[in-house]
Amino acid sequence: MNPRRRRLLALGLAVAAGAFGVRALAQERVIRVTARKFEFVPETIEMKKGEPVVLEFTSDDVLMGFNAPDFKVRADIPPGQVARVRLAPDREGEFEFFCDKFCGEGHETMTGRIHVAA
Repeated sequence: MNPRRRRLLALGLAVAAGAFGVRALAQERVIRVTARKFEFVPETIEMKKGEPVVLEFTSDDVLMGFNAPDFKVRADIPPGQVARVRLAPDREGEFEFFCDKFCGEGHETMTGRIHVAA
């Protein structure tokens, strides 16, 4: 194969790979969650089994945490920044999550749930 043909083939493969990568990212649903003293909004996150989701967390006041032990995911949520967690639940049910960074009196009530349907 001549060098020009190889370059064209390589370029075509790169474009195809790039298009596939963009398509794969577009399939992730983004769910925005706000962490504030002493709640998550929304409190219940609705998901489907096997659906790839990106949870985007923000905090306007203090450092918060997100911990969903059933899915083995956690994140720090610094104020004024976006923290992202990728998740594709492999089972149905109700799963608790909570803030694992002490954020003041009332911290212990800062919980929510992930509802995963078929």
